Amino acid sequence: MINAVVDLSHHNASVDFSALAAAGVAGVIHKATQGAGYVDPTYAQRQAQARAAGLRWGAYHFGDGSDATVQAQHFLATANAAPGDLLALDIEQNTQGASMTLAQAEAFVQAVHQQTGRWPGVYGGSYLKQLLGSATTSVLGNCWLWISEYANQPAIAALWPSWTLWQYTDGSVGPNPHSVPGVGNCDRDMFNGDLATLQRWWAGG
Repeated sequence: MINAVVDLSHHNASVDFSALAAAGVAGVIHKATQGAGYVDPTYAQRQAQARAAGLRWGAYHFGDGSDATVQAQHFLATANAAPGDLLALDIEQNTQGASMTLAQAEAFVQAVHQQTGRWPGVYGGSYLKQLLGSATTSVLGNCWLWISEYANQPAIAALWPSWTLWQYTDGSVGPNPHSVPGVGNCDRDMFNGDLATLQRWWAGG
């Protein structure tokens, strides 16, 4: 298990990607879109900066209660993903409107798979576990799990045998370390494997 991934958005006001790379961060997952129309204003510029610094790149979409297929199309059009980039769906409660349902999440990942030939990751915590309950069958099971839980160890839904990424802190809550050179306090993520495995897995998109 290695601490080599951060996830960012426009809320992280200043990012030095060269400093991140020098600090041992191997990959960045950045917010690209939300709902059917919002685009993170820092996404495109930071994507280019991260690539220039030699970091692996990933994009995530914050799902809401709008049409899931439209959301997927909006996300993919904005993400500008290369074959070795990660794609992920953020499933959590939306404080600004309707939240994504389980059926909408399933439709979203199916739309991404149909267009790209690969399954995105699924990010979530208590809300995702609430949606799934004890279910062991869902198309979401085709997706790699990015669990959010600010505890000493993550507890995951029965749908997945294990987690791939674990967001263990939001930069203030959860186990240390909370900060990293180049960003300061931020969302940090463990990978369930060693660096060589992370590089191989990420390269496969």
